[in-house]
Amino acid sequence: MFTGIISDIGEITELKNNGDVRARIKCNYTSAEIDLGASIACDGICLTVVDRGLGKENWFDVDISAETVSKTTISASANGWGIGRKINLERSLKVGDELGGHIVSGHVDGVATIKSIEIEGDSTRMTFEISSDLSRFIASKGSVSLNGTSLTVNEVNKNTFGVNLIAHTKSVTTWKNVALDDLINLEIDTLARYVARLTEVKN
Repeated sequence: MFTGIISDIGEITELKNNGDVRARIKCNYTSAEIDLGASIACDGICLTVVDRGLGKENWFDVDISAETVSKTTISASANGWGIGRKINLERSLKVGDELGGHIVSGHVDGVATIKSIEIEGDSTRMTFEISSDLSRFIASKGSVSLNGTSLTVNEVNKNTFGVNLIAHTKSVTTWKNVALDDLINLEIDTLARYVARLTEVKN
């Protein structure tokens, strides 16, 4: 489990395809203190650490299944994962940690496309387009995880929704690097999923 509060920006330094994809991610965490088998959210994708640096350089390796690749931005032709790409990182929640965002599982539901970026004072308002099968789970003032970042939905209009990013969020994440038509990993709020399911059962 995660909270959607980004704690580091990683950089992809190696990619190998041996059936699954293995990625090496340089980080600012003390990698020797990361347990093998630990979960780290990488741009919102919960991935398992299979190796890590034990010397001066801090890095960790993750294996990514073909299913995960197909459902996330990893495989995107326009802005998919490549050497040098910066990604948002969050280590898994520990008992007693502050829950600053909302409960995030790291199980990406699909991708959203950035359709507009507008500067409003010190903040940035962005609009995203998603598929109709996901849009029914998005509600005004509800929570979403976008590239692993916990954000509040401002408004919803059919298959689009908007969020507002404050200056601090942009400064400590990769959101300062995004552009129009970039694809973004989307995880809908778990509560919204269960509410929708209960509604279906009642009907």
